Amino acid sequence: MAIFTFLFLALGLCLVNEAATQKPNILLLLADDLGIGDIGCYGNTTIRTPNIDRLAREGVKLTQHIAAASVCTPSRAAFLTGRYPIRTGMAGHANGYTVLNFNAVSGGLPTNETTFAKILKEQGYSTGIIGKWHVGLNCNSRDDFCHHPLNHGFDYFYGTPLSLMNDCEVSRPSEVHNAFKNTLWFQAQVFIITVLTLIAGKKWKLISIPWKIIGISALCVSMYFMYWIVTYAFLPYWNCVVMRNFDVVEQPMDIERSAGQIVREAKAFINRNRDRPFLLLVSFLHIHTPHYTTKEFRGRSQHDLYGDNTEEMDGMIGQILESIDQGGLINNTLTYFASDHGGYLEGMDGSPHLKGSNGIYRGGKGMGGLEGGIRVPGILRWTGVLPANTEIDKPTSLMDIYTTVAKLGGGILPQDRIIDGKDLMPLLQGRVPNSDHEFMFHYCEEYLHAVRWQQTSSDTVWKIHYISPKFSPEGAGACYTSKLCACSGEMVIYHVPPLLYNLSNDLSENHPLPIDSELYNEVLQTVQKAVADHNATLNAVPQQLYKFNNLWDPRLQPCCGIFPFCWCKEENTKL
Repeated sequence: MAIFTFLFLALGLCLVNEAATQKPNILLLLADDLGIGDIGCYGNTTIRTPNIDRLAREGVKLTQHIAAASVCTPSRAAFLTGRYPIRTGMAGHANGYTVLNFNAVSGGLPTNETTFAKILKEQGYSTGIIGKWHVGLNCNSRDDFCHHPLNHGFDYFYGTPLSLMNDCEVSRPSEVHNAFKNTLWFQAQVFIITVLTLIAGKKWKLISIPWKIIGISALCVSMYFMYWIVTYAFLPYWNCVVMRNFDVVEQPMDIERSAGQIVREAKAFINRNRDRPFLLLVSFLHIHTPHYTTKEFRGRSQHDLYGDNTEEMDGMIGQILESIDQGGLINNTLTYFASDHGGYLEGMDGSPHLKGSNGIYRGGKGMGGLEGGIRVPGILRWTGVLPANTEIDKPTSLMDIYTTVAKLGGGILPQDRIIDGKDLMPLLQGRVPNSDHEFMFHYCEEYLHAVRWQQTSSDTVWKIHYISPKFSPEGAGACYTSKLCACSGEMVIYHVPPLLYNLSNDLSENHPLPIDSELYNEVLQTVQKAVADHNATLNAVPQQLYKFNNLWDPRLQPCCGIFPFCWCKEENTKL
């Protein structure tokens, strides 16, 4: 009997070792704008997320998982490249924008960056992305596709090259350039009054400016206004499109069927590639505003459309995981779930869930280095290789997925640049006690807002804040405007001297240490040295989200017809 027991254990050990050494399938599930406080396994008791909770029971849950930015474009660029967005020009700029605003812009993930998809494709993986991209499309023409997923290592793409937004649903108010639109309306009024004044002055011979000069000036200014009027009037057609590989197949997108299409595409990709190693990134449109939810899930939660949308996404994840299970792939698939950053407090439209989206953590989407904007759920499951029902409270990053999957797939990391992501496997398997991240740097656009220090000698995580946003006195720590918080200028607070928090016992960042304490000075000196060393590794790069790189350009507009007549709808097909 003892011999049979020994043989059984030896066989099990061999199977585990084999699973750990062969190239696994990689399934990455990335939510959009999901707060860490909205998932059952992270403490929520009122939103039902059984499929995400199942992943946590069967795998490893990270409780200090950090995004490289608190908004979409820079966070996703860092996720794909394993590098801080400040290194790739994707961090945003003080006089530009924090994210890409249109499909028809020239900014995007630089072509010389190496994504994890590109590394795994070279190792024989079939690579696909389903859903949201939001790191650029074209450079010089509407069909050069220099920033397109297929030019960054993916074999297959189905989804939206930008993002879901309010403008994709006619009944919702626009969310693009709201502050500028008010300025534009003021400018238009001034222009009209000026033209009428000049006409009256000429009629009554009070001014001597030639009619020709007045006419040419009025024409030029009118063209300026016409540019913006057309841009905003056609936003659902310019931004809300669906592509299959290089082809626009739906314009404007039908958001009512987007959830079903993403699930069908993901399951079809898995089924097509079950006999070879694959990398699939399912980048959900959920739970970004307008929180559009299909009839099956609408009204089911206790928290309006926000809760309905979250529960629908969990249902989508369940269907995708079903393909893994039914295909017999569960033991050879690393599944990862995370959100690109924290929940969007200003975008919840007075939902009763407003105060809880990011749990006990202060702040949310777009709020620099505050925990609520950058601390996200992170769950990894690989049955037989990673321990089940395990929790790790050490600093980790979305950028770590880059290094982790590249190594698991047999790839070699680029040697000509700094890779900020670390290999998670030793930590996940319990072979090391601490994360490889001693310091983590939290940017808002190009500004360093905060720094995290994992002091292993005392098992303490410290966090220093240099800049933080100003909050509105009304409601739940949101910012003053309906758009994203500012990163610099009059709408932020510059902390001189910096604020220091002990994150190990003050997760809500409510009690800064006294600045006259010896401990404060010791920690500050250590962090300042790390910041100086980090700054020494940064090089000047083109700013991808700055000015003309991020303004709508009709030459770059993807179109399924003859521009500007861009209307098409792909019929539902069985994949």
